[in-house]
Amino acid sequence: MNKWQALDSFWNSFGIPAFEQSTVPESDELRGDFYITYEAVTDSLDRPVPMSASIWMLNTTSWETISQKAEQISDALVQVKTVPMDTGYIYITRGQPFSQRMTEDKDTVRRIYLNIMAEYLAP
Repeated sequence: MNKWQALDSFWNSFGIPAFEQSTVPESDELRGDFYITYEAVTDSLDRPVPMSASIWMLNTTSWETISQKAEQISDALVQVKTVPMDTGYIYITRGQPFSQRMTEDKDTVRRIYLNIMAEYLAP
């Protein structure tokens, strides 16, 4: 996997669809009501990169399920998460603050914003 594929693999490892934020399908059928959008940013050796992602849940007024997903991601990052690539690794950790609930225009949309740090141990 290259850097972009490894980043996509990480975000898609949490049991719900994940999309790079500029490629989110508009169709509910392709996207679903529960998904992740993430920033795709790369760099090279010894340059930590801040990134963000959002967990989205549509057609709900409850925070329970989306909060559990944020906790699952947080738990996965308690230790540094190592994602292998063809030419090295990505080390992913929690940023600060790690997560925060966001207000949306519609009462039936829930979003949690996540901060992470990634370090590409690759050329």
